[in-house]
Amino acid sequence: MPYNNSDYHPAFEEYCETIFELEEDGVNVIQARIVERLLISRPAVSEMIKKMSAAGLVKLNGNEISLTKSGLKLANQVVRRHRLAERFLTDILGLSWAEAHHEAGKWEHVVSPRVEEAFLRLLEDPTTCPHGNPIPGSAYKTPEGVSYLCEINVGGTFTIERIPEELEFQPGILEFLEKSQLIPGANGVVSSIAEDGTTVVDVDGTQVGIEPFASNRILVSSC
Repeated sequence: MPYNNSDYHPAFEEYCETIFELEEDGVNVIQARIVERLLISRPAVSEMIKKMSAAGLVKLNGNEISLTKSGLKLANQVVRRHRLAERFLTDILGLSWAEAHHEAGKWEHVVSPRVEEAFLRLLEDPTTCPHGNPIPGSAYKTPEGVSYLCEINVGGTFTIERIPEELEFQPGILEFLEKSQLIPGANGVVSSIAEDGTTVVDVDGTQVGIEPFASNRILVSSC
């Protein structure tokens, strides 16, 4: 039976989710990173971290913040419901990536265990969200030979595996990637690398330039 997180305030859920996603993206979690992700003032983040520490959801090691066992359990549930909701909103309702990401941020706090189970039946137990990020508790297995797009040499072929959460919070990037068909499962070849670091790729005969901020984060596997 899925974990019931109804005992926690949505703000606790939001912070646990944020810490989980930052750690997932390999980011050193300090208060400044949470401020940047949630666009909340430093004093507000500091106060919330104190409350979460008192509630046994996070622990502090100097400036570094990490989830406790209870915090990780809550984060897994919130992230799971967010990514299932995204999958439902895109695959069944036909919303765009950006729309689904925004709406799922609301759904993750209200989806009940029964609705979660219905999602799983309808979606046939998906292992990732539309952007390729793993759904906690699913049968997801990390593909072999995964690297960042920026590490693929000119002429090298690749398959897009994941668009990390960090890119989902950057204005316009989800829309650009979806419109350009730079989606999980898409195959491409690196055509060139510009002087400013832009990676030019060819996907289905269309050339697209990807700025360093994105190419340094998009995860791909070599074909």
